[in-house]
Amino acid sequence: MLTINEIFYSIQGESTYAGRPCVFIRLTACDLRCTWCDTTYAFYEGRKVSVDEVLRQAEAYNCSLVELTGGEPLLQEDVYPLMDRLLASGNTVLLETGGHVDVGKVPPAVVKLIDVKCPGSGEADRNHWDNLVKMQPHDQVKFVIRDRPDYEYARGTLCQRRLDRQCAAVLFSPVHGLLDPRVLSEWVLEDRLPVRVQLQLHKYIWGPDVRGV
Repeated sequence: MLTINEIFYSIQGESTYAGRPCVFIRLTACDLRCTWCDTTYAFYEGRKVSVDEVLRQAEAYNCSLVELTGGEPLLQEDVYPLMDRLLASGNTVLLETGGHVDVGKVPPAVVKLIDVKCPGSGEADRNHWDNLVKMQPHDQVKFVIRDRPDYEYARGTLCQRRLDRQCAAVLFSPVHGLLDPRVLSEWVLEDRLPVRVQLQLHKYIWGPDVRGV
């Protein structure tokens, strides 16, 4: 059984898959409390659903791109058989994870979208750095950046660990409403960083406070 917050069909707003139709399976619970979190409703709200039922609901959308998100999906043990079965059905499976839980049990075919928490999140001390050496070439790393110190932390981590050589994309995402995307873009251009500036596309389409998109 899984505790599910919501299952919905929308436009993927993040990663190199941004703009594509996608089914989202949002799992309940997170043991992080990032200062800028935009899904606090997923901390506790949810209902018990069998893996079979989750698959049935996801397959009803007839979409082969599926993202597991949260909350923190890896806190629930039954997420692993769910990933296996989604892959077996021919789906491209994305996993959005906070970066503090070991990803070693995630099936290699899953595209991991791994957060590295910057100091502005209040959770930088929770980063599980070993995750970055367990990445597959198709995985992606995301830094959510709220200010200049966060940017310098992200830049330092990128350069020190040469992340752009280890994964498909390194994403620098400004905290919506707190850091002007133009400012972040100018920093990236000035330093000539090999990263992708990422905006949360769904927030520009539907607004920042709309759920289920």
